[in-house]
Amino acid sequence: MADLGPPVRVSPLIKFGRWSLLVAGILYGAGHQSRLAKREVFVRVEDAKKKAIRDARIGEEKRKKNEEEMAEFDRIANPKKA
Repeated sequence: MADLGPPVRVSPLIKFGRWSLLVAGILYGAGHQSRLAKREVFVRVEDAKKKAIRDARIGEEKRKKNEEEMAEFDRIANPKKA
């Protein structure tokens, strides 16, 4: 390996800038996560409402289809005599 020599001393201004940007990024990320979490709660509530409506509609459709099938089975099993 090549001899690289002693490390170069980093300016305190550069160190301060790096640490400041790191802390600013962490604070920004925490705030952004908080905003997204609040939005997600709203989305989940809306999805739950839509799911309840959708489940009720699907249940009604299944009930109607079941009644139609039972009527058809009854018609086939007990034909009217002419």
